[in-house]
Amino acid sequence: MNLSNVRAPKKAAENKKRVGRGMGSGMGKTSARGHKGQRSRSGSRMMRGFEGGQMPLHRRMPKRGFTNIFRVEYNVVNLDKLAALGETTITPEVLRKAGVISTKHPVKILGNGEVSSALTVHAHKFSKSAQEKITKAGGKVEVL
Repeated sequence: MNLSNVRAPKKAAENKKRVGRGMGSGMGKTSARGHKGQRSRSGSRMMRGFEGGQMPLHRRMPKRGFTNIFRVEYNVVNLDKLAALGETTITPEVLRKAGVISTKHPVKILGNGEVSSALTVHAHKFSKSAQEKITKAGGKVEVL
């Protein structure tokens, strides 16, 4: 795509609908609102999702589940990512600098992948398999 084939979107050049400007316009008198009724009145606005008095969809649907307000969200990092870093001491700051994690959430190490060198890993949580693999490779696990 370049400047020679850029075009305005469809209907961009159409004029705004001007209502109430005389009978000859086709939108005079009632200004395209029809006669009487709720939608013809000025200042009338129905609530979002209003279905004319029928029970609205969002109230017909059953309520499901619940949200735990104490849920802690973790940054999940697998062992293969740690091995690829080429560091011996790994902390959340090191992971953030390397771009492995982006948010400020606590870090959890999972056991997907293999570790060949001895690593010292500082994190908030470890899975059992990750802990075993790190210690088996001669490394240390430190919970923050």
